[in-house]
Amino acid sequence: MSSIAQALATARAGGIDRLDAQWLLGHLLAHDSAWLLAHGDDALPEEQATAYADLCRRRAAGEPLAYLVGEAGFHGLTLRVTPDVLVPRPDTETLVDWALDLLPTLGGDHPHVLDLGTGSGAIALAVAHRHAAAAVTATDLSPAALAVAQGNAQALGLALRWAQGAWWQALPADARFDLVLSNPPYIAGGDPHLPALRHEPLLALTPGGDGLDALRVIVAGAPAHLAPGGWLLLEHGWDQAPAVAALLADAGFEAIDHRRDLGGQARCTGGRRPIGNTG
Repeated sequence: MSSIAQALATARAGGIDRLDAQWLLGHLLAHDSAWLLAHGDDALPEEQATAYADLCRRRAAGEPLAYLVGEAGFHGLTLRVTPDVLVPRPDTETLVDWALDLLPTLGGDHPHVLDLGTGSGAIALAVAHRHAAAAVTATDLSPAALAVAQGNAQALGLALRWAQGAWWQALPADARFDLVLSNPPYIAGGDPHLPALRHEPLLALTPGGDGLDALRVIVAGAPAHLAPGGWLLLEHGWDQAPAVAALLADAGFEAIDHRRDLGGQARCTGGRRPIGNTG
């Protein structure tokens, strides 16, 4: 029978990152890393050792840590995640931060916010958590993804509106918002990074082609669903900022700007619907 320290050492020898190895074993034993280190000489029962070896095997094969432990952190929140949704990325917090900067200037006391393609609910829930006065609606094409998002909202005690459908089709024709956010699929169909993301839902990663199709649909439909002076903020690929800015300009948006992610890449692009535009 191996000890906790031996199990961690075996995981490391198998190519598992030290923190990942600790996180997986801590999840299995319901203890934190400090406890694991303090109890390194404790025996690890055979059943738990077998379960741990299986988790390490799956992690070594590229399965995201968040799927293995069933949760991920995002903007200070802990969210349940499953293979039905993308794992929330730290870079997406850039989109939330931009939204939170704008919200005090939009929609009076209760700005209406829309998150298109919500997945786990990360963006919508972070906004609702940080700006309690916002009336937040979230949509997704996948009923399974919406179920995950709704479960996260319930666990966090946050009340949102939900709608199922593809992009704008999920909403009534007369729905209007002060702020629309989206982290849509934007990876090009032939991108060499896609195989490494094989455990995550393909539909949420790429629309195929040049990766811009979902962004084109969102930008094209946005003017009809934004209040005058309302903003559309979009996450996109590291090299897509010029193309997304051109889409916004062609659709009549003004004050087009970008926000950079943790790596310094222009990760988000947004624009404002002209205040004089009441159509």
